[in-house]
Amino acid sequence: MASVDGAVAPTAEATIPLKDDGLYRGDGAFEVIRLYAGRPFALTEHLDRLERSAASVEMTVDRASFEPEIEALLERYGPHDGLLRLIATRGGRRIAVTEPPIEHAPAVRLATVEFSPTVILNGVKSLSYAANMQATRLAKARGADEAVLVTPDEIVLEAPTSTLFWVSPQGMLRTTTLEVGVLDSITRRPLIEALDIEEGEWPVADLRAAEEAFLASTTREVQPVSEIDGRDLGDTPGPRTTEAQEAFRAALERELGSS
Repeated sequence: MASVDGAVAPTAEATIPLKDDGLYRGDGAFEVIRLYAGRPFALTEHLDRLERSAASVEMTVDRASFEPEIEALLERYGPHDGLLRLIATRGGRRIAVTEPPIEHAPAVRLATVEFSPTVILNGVKSLSYAANMQATRLAKARGADEAVLVTPDEIVLEAPTSTLFWVSPQGMLRTTTLEVGVLDSITRRPLIEALDIEEGEWPVADLRAAEEAFLASTTREVQPVSEIDGRDLGDTPGPRTTEAQEAFRAALERELGSS
C-alpha cells in the first residue's frame, strides 16, 4: 500500500504529478523503517532524521500531516513484517509506502570501491542515490555482494546502504566516525551505546586486515561479513558479531517488546 499526501491506494495505482524535482532531479529525502508485525522500529528517530535531511537541502517536511498519514497506512497494512519507506520531494509530496522485507544472505562478501563524497550532502539521506547503487554494481562485477566505500586517500567510509564495523588486528571493534561524513545510522546508535567500539578515521589497510566484520542497517539488522576484497574471514558469525546481534535484539525488545 502507498499513501501520497494522505490518499491511500495500492502501490501500483498511487501517483504523483510528473513535474516534481524529486523525480526530475532526485531532489528530496527519504527513510526506510523496519516493520515488525506491523510496528515500526525507531519511527521517531527516522522522522527526526528525515527532517534533518530535508533541512540540509533547504526543504521542510509537514510532520504534523505526515504522522497521522503514516498511522493510517500502517493500520491498513496490518500486523505484517515488512518495510516502510518515507519520501519527501522538492515538489512537496509526502509519500509513505509499505514493502515486503528484504531477504538477506546469512553473510555478505565485500569489495572496496573508491568513492569521493559530496561534502554538501554529508549525512543526508537524499533521493540522489545513483552513486551508491553504482558502487554496489561495481562490487558485484568483482564477485562480491556489496561495496565498501573508500575515499581516494584510502579512508574507510561505509557500505552504500549500511554502517560497517570490523575487528582490527589489535582486537578492537571499530567503525568510522560520523565526523568523516558517514550517515548517522539509526541501527548504528544502539550498537554504539551497548558495545565497546572505537570510532575514528581508519585506513583501508586496517579493514583489509580485519579478523571479523559485519554490516548494520534497517533491512540487514546485523549481518556478518564473510570476505573482504577476496580475503576469507573464516567462520561467521564471529563472537563480536554475535555480541552485536544480541545488542540489537535487546534494543528491539526495549522498544517493541519481546513479542
